[in-house]
Amino acid sequence: RYDVPPELTNLLLEFTVNVMIERPSDLVEYAARYFSGLRDERQRSASSGRPPAIAENDEAIYSDEDEPMPKPPARFSRRKSVFAEHYDPAEDEDDEGAKVVHPKSDEQREKLSQAVKNILLFKSLDVPQMQEVIDAMFERKVKPGDVVIKQGDDGDNFYVISSGTYEIFVNTDREQDKLVGKYEGSGSFGELALMYNMPRAATIKAVTEGALWAMNRQTFRRIVLKSAFKKRKEYENLLEKVPMLKSLNSYERMNLCDALMPRSYKDELIIKQGDDADGMYFIEDGTVRICVKKDGGNETEVSRISKGGYFGELALLTKKPRAASVYAVGAVKLAFLDVSAFERLLGPCKEIMMRNIDQYEEQMIQAFGSKDVKDLR
Repeated sequence: RYDVPPELTNLLLEFTVNVMIERPSDLVEYAARYFSGLRDERQRSASSGRPPAIAENDEAIYSDEDEPMPKPPARFSRRKSVFAEHYDPAEDEDDEGAKVVHPKSDEQREKLSQAVKNILLFKSLDVPQMQEVIDAMFERKVKPGDVVIKQGDDGDNFYVISSGTYEIFVNTDREQDKLVGKYEGSGSFGELALMYNMPRAATIKAVTEGALWAMNRQTFRRIVLKSAFKKRKEYENLLEKVPMLKSLNSYERMNLCDALMPRSYKDELIIKQGDDADGMYFIEDGTVRICVKKDGGNETEVSRISKGGYFGELALLTKKPRAASVYAVGAVKLAFLDVSAFERLLGPCKEIMMRNIDQYEEQMIQAFGSKDVKDLR
């Protein structure tokens, strides 16, 4: 049995969350730059005789676009007490019934969804993850004069305003408790506390009675990291059943899993004939129908594809517009691979995919009685 050093766990957890947030198209290149930056920072610290730099108080506390925003954290700076809490999703065997749910009305859930959907940390979450995050947010009531967060204190909660008015104060070298902004009934603050145990950048006080919805770092990380772990396992199982991918080794298949993005559709258009191609799709669950329109006529269904199948690769191979439209039959769960990842990761499979053009020709003959498939090549 090998003991994993805590510093390795912390290092890899920070790197993992950065990857999930930024979703780099080239993971190896991103990792090289990331860890080179850490090494360079350590060397600069050693040569200057000072300890490694801690990111400044860079927590984004303004939600409105017209408010000043603190500068973002230096990507490669070392942060104080980052990910001090250990969490290994592989060891978490809690079932789905163990989720923490704080009841909310439909109106409250919608308001929370709108408040967090454009925050960077939440953009990578799929619908089930977002719903789990909203479920786990708990209510905090405040009275006039209550200090919600205090500049310099360690932060561990993210807040969404449900009601009330709040003022934002900052201490500077020249002035104490300088009023720099105000929230009136809406907004959010403290999102970086979901990733880093870092000092608060400002003090926020309640001016009136109000209510906040809060999310702590441990819960957020548990939801996101466990969901990412489960999703990778699901993608691994999916890709193992795709014959075309047998030519990929385990490392290449793992990189492909990491590049996939979840997409969901229900009785709607997924890709449209004639559009430029932006990626291909693997079917996690459900069925899609492939339709082709010839010479301005009506669409004709030429085939259906179900779980374990894939579509959309043809236009990526031929560098031409989409040759068919694809519709969801009922509810469909897909894994989307964008064009840049396709070029980078599926090189060994391109020859196999090119052979599939013969199958498309046969489908066109059956549907239209001719081999007029110039749009496929």
